[in-house]
Amino acid sequence: MNVKSSLRGVAALAIAAVAGFAAPVTAQQGSKIKVDLELLLAVDISQSMDQDEHTIQRDGYVEAFRHQDVINALISGPEGKIAVMYMEWAGDFDPIPTIPWTIIDNAKAAHDFADRLAKEPIFGEQRTSISTALLAAQDYILNNNITSHRQVIDVSGDGANNAGRLVEPVRDAVVKSGIVINGLPIMLNKPREFYDIDHLDRYYKHCVIGGEAAFIAPVFDLRHLSATIRKKLVLEIASLDIEPDMAPIQFAETPGVVRAQLKLPTQKTDCTIGEKVWGGRGYYGGFGNLPRQ
Repeated sequence: MNVKSSLRGVAALAIAAVAGFAAPVTAQQGSKIKVDLELLLAVDISQSMDQDEHTIQRDGYVEAFRHQDVINALISGPEGKIAVMYMEWAGDFDPIPTIPWTIIDNAKAAHDFADRLAKEPIFGEQRTSISTALLAAQDYILNNNITSHRQVIDVSGDGANNAGRLVEPVRDAVVKSGIVINGLPIMLNKPREFYDIDHLDRYYKHCVIGGEAAFIAPVFDLRHLSATIRKKLVLEIASLDIEPDMAPIQFAETPGVVRAQLKLPTQKTDCTIGEKVWGGRGYYGGFGNLPRQ
């Protein structure tokens, strides 16, 4: 059995356990679980962020699922529940299904999700393949045993695609399948590396996000990461807004959608810039399991 099929099997088993089923639930077995939203959190674990930054990022998601604004949003739909998966990714290899599909329908379920995430080890790997992450996320959404009104991939990262398939055609294919892609580009004020690009927010807007009402929520300071994640989750889960101007939001250029707060130039970004600045370097590696402090 290859790594991908092994990870998919783990995901199927875990949703059964977390949702309270007595037997594994797969796409070919049993009735589908109906929720308001399938939300796959695709979180970058590339080594362009150090251990402290990875920990702050992880803690931002943990805090969000413990926050009452998010809890209120996730039970506000007609089904009163959503399905969430937390997936970590880096280069052109299988992303890690850190927390497989989990049904969240009340405050306890949200806190349990947060508590489980807080206990997971933190990993770091080399390179950045947004395209690989999107394809894996699409597979997890299309081949689970869940049915929903909306399907969203929430991609967070601090760099452009520089490994695997080109991101723009992959993005287009994922959106064509009916999945919305939102983005959380992380742009910190720190010394640049050769693979960094200017204006990552523009890159995410033009090359990564897509679908009806897709948007980005950039982060320029790690102190604002938790609040930005919280606002982004509320927008994704229930299309509710909280605390105006708390986080800059830029909606994708979809007809009929009102743009808000952050204004970006409309000039098209080169969606192959990540591959170009990498310049053919081929080193892969990773720092494995980072202990939490």
